Amino acid sequence: MQARARAVEQTRARILVAARTAFLTERYDLVTLTAVAKEAGVTQQTLLNHFSSKEGLFLAFIEIAGAEINDLRGVVRPSDVTGTVQALMRQYEVLGDANVRLAAVADSIPVVADIAGMARIQHQAWLETIFADDLPAAAAPRRRALAALYATTDVGTWKLLRRDLHHSRRETSVILQSMLRSILASADTP
Repeated sequence: MQARARAVEQTRARILVAARTAFLTERYDLVTLTAVAKEAGVTQQTLLNHFSSKEGLFLAFIEIAGAEINDLRGVVRPSDVTGTVQALMRQYEVLGDANVRLAAVADSIPVVADIAGMARIQHQAWLETIFADDLPAAAAPRRRALAALYATTDVGTWKLLRRDLHHSRRETSVILQSMLRSILASADTP
């Protein structure tokens, strides 16, 4: 019985490794269960037995990706602009291109839209936690400052700097830190 349970868990793990590769390298709409199953060395029916559907497989991948994001970000001290940017650079250099591809299809795929919405909420909460002492107390200026912090640290800004404008990782880090410091310095300005 234990050997069977281990075999089932190993099969599930192989499928998730194949799914991670697929979702990190392809757009969601181009990932097929057939290709993931083949990469994992299982039948499509075995994959479906474990995850029920492509959405189920994607949600299981997202759970793993969430833990990976937390590991890549690590712990950032309150008010630490440099640490915040370093954490995001670690995350985006590994997962940023996949995030951009997911964002590109979010409007047309409900499960991706739901995950993107949750990710936005989590990212904003993360920023609000780190910069809590630096944000204005009044609601409207606080919302504006958080929006500016979010826009600066969004994966789209990373993509613009790294992929579209071809800045190095170091240059991108310097630019993002400068932008964050400017936002925080003017956060109390109406």
